[in-house]
Amino acid sequence: MKKRSKRYKEILKSSFKSKKTNIKEAIELVKKNSNSKFDESIDVSLKINLKQSKGGDLSLRTVVNLPNGSGKKNKVAVLCEADKINEAKKAGADVVGSDDLLEKIASGKFNFTKLVCTPAMMGKIGKHGKVLGPKGLMPNPKLGTVSTDITKAVKEIKTGLVEIRNDKDGNLSSTIGRKSFSSEKLLENYNYFIESVKKEKTDTIKGEFIKGIFVTSTMGISFKIGAK
Repeated sequence: MKKRSKRYKEILKSSFKSKKTNIKEAIELVKKNSNSKFDESIDVSLKINLKQSKGGDLSLRTVVNLPNGSGKKNKVAVLCEADKINEAKKAGADVVGSDDLLEKIASGKFNFTKLVCTPAMMGKIGKHGKVLGPKGLMPNPKLGTVSTDITKAVKEIKTGLVEIRNDKDGNLSSTIGRKSFSSEKLLENYNYFIESVKKEKTDTIKGEFIKGIFVTSTMGISFKIGAK
């Protein structure tokens, strides 16, 4: 039998096997249980309805700009024309380049978590989709990573912009902050996130769009959320 740690057993005491809890109580419990030595991520997991009355299952992929930020540190690279390199550096990009950055991408020797690309460079980066695609780094206008406004794109990624997408079973998850955030900020981020997802429901989907909500932390247990 797998041995459970003392910390895990203590956290388990605050769990509910079947009871749903409201989001305010859940946030307080999740923060209380986030007693590891690092600033744990507070995450929301959803089960959404993918079944459309016409056509195939819904595929949801978008970005949400959390009002209080995500607390996640992204290393942002900008691929742009040579005359825009200084603008990208001033915007706070960690890695900036033009054809030289393309060479690094082609070799697979790069170290960044997000890639912003100007429209003029998209024609050059297309052939590197096999390298960037599996890592989730291929720039996409819908995700705010293809833009003429480099400063805005970098700032949003550095602060509160989070990317969300569902898997084939309708599961979707995202961070809404860190344990160091106040409960008020986490609640505001949560409400904004849920409302943003609800807006993605199409007319071809009947019934409830969000079928289940759970809140947890990196090292904690999850709590099922009931109605507000």
